[in-house]
This record gives sequence, C-alpha cells and structure tokens, in this order.
Amino acid sequence: MVLIDPATGQPLPDSDSSYQRVLFSTSDVHVYGIPPLTSTKGFSAGSWTSPTNPTAKQLFTARLRVIETTTDSGVKVDIALEDGKTGDLFAAAPYTNEAVVQQASDSSRFFAVRVQGERGMKATLGIGFEDRSPAFDFSIALTETRKALGMDGAGSSGAPGKAKAEQESKVDFSLKEGEKIHIQVGSKGRRPAPSNSRTESNDGSALFSIAPPPAGGKAEDDHTQPAPSAADGKSARDLGFDDGEFGEFQ
Repeated sequence: MVLIDPATGQPLPDSDSSYQRVLFSTSDVHVYGIPPLTSTKGFSAGSWTSPTNPTAKQLFTARLRVIETTTDSGVKVDIALEDGKTGDLFAAAPYTNEAVVQQASDSSRFFAVRVQGERGMKATLGIGFEDRSPAFDFSIALTETRKALGMDGAGSSGAPGKAKAEQESKVDFSLKEGEKIHIQVGSKGRRPAPSNSRTESNDGSALFSIAPPPAGGKAEDDHTQPAPSAADGKSARDLGFDDGEFGEFQ
C-alpha cells in the first residue's frame, strides 16, 4: 500500500518501516479565511461569524484529520484539511510546535491553524467545529502529540524524552581537583553511639566488651581475692575446689 504524505499529497518513499495512523478525524469542520492577527490577546472568533459585519469568509466545509507518519527519517504529525467526499487535500499544517494551532480567545470551538504549502508558503486559516465535543477531542489529540514528540518542556526533538536524555548524558560526574569522597562503613541504618564514660568507644581500642587491664598486667579490683598459691600449704581440695578426676591444680 502506497502511503501519501499528508503535508504534500504526494506518495512517500516505499519502505517496510513506514506506516501511518490517524490520531483524530471528524467531518463538517468549517474553514475560514481570517484577517491577520492584530492583538496580543490572540484570535477572536466572534468577529469571524458576526451576523452584521463578519471579518472572515467561509471557504468550505472540510474533513479534518490528525495523522501521524513514521518513516526511516523519523516521526511527524500533520493536520490535514480534506474534501469530505473525495478525500482530496485542501491544506495541511505540519504540527512542529504548539503555535501552529491556537485556540480562539473567546470560544472553545474555533481555532486558528497555520497551514503550509508545497513551496513553504504559509497562511493562517480559521476552523470552527459545530459542537464542543469534537473540538475537545481535537485539543486532546494535540496534547498527546506534543507529549509524544517531546514538545512539552523539552522542545521539538522528534522522539519522546530524547532532549532530556541528551541533557542528562552531558552532566559531568567526575571528581574535580581537591574533591574527596567520604564513605562511612557500618551497620545498615544505624549511627555509632556517642562516646562517653558508660558507652563503648568506636575506635580500635574497644573492639571487645571487656576493657584490657592497666599497664603492667595487674588488674585493680578491690573485690577480687588473690589466687591461692603453693606457699599457703593448702591443696585445692582444702580451699573448696573439686578436682574431680583430674587431680589437684598444678
């Protein structure tokens, strides 16, 4: 099946990876030739269809489609205004940024669309939906398109999240001269207890719960009796020890 470029009406290069899908479609959309924008407040559709002195001329009633086209060169989205009976292309607007379609300041059913011709010539047309429901669906389709093309907050990158990924890849995480990394090794989720007279120290001298004896190897303890010695002339049994089968202590 030969794919047609919505922006030009010409066949696209034949490729197995090329395909199209329609994101939105509706008929009975009124197309107007509107005057140039003269106010910073945007387009006012009330004057286009004024019953006494209209400022816009209705050109014809079209079928409007939002078409996504994927080819080897990337993804693009076009807004096509077509003849509802024959399908012939009347005008197309490549949706490259949010300014291509602007909602009227005084109506949710009217929009200004910047269309583009084959030679790059541009013109702004007015479109009007007969009901609010298709107008709302049209706005939703454009919102999803901006997200898919990465327009919201990242510029038109042609791929979702591409601009953000490129920005993150440029972040330099290397250490600068004089910088150091401090790593604390310990129990998970626990902080070392503060050092005081009743708490074990966190240094190498307190790896055990029993403190080492003072210098000289003699422990100072007023409640400890000296060990029995052979000079007392008493055996271990006399001192209350049961030697069992091993005999007296040597």
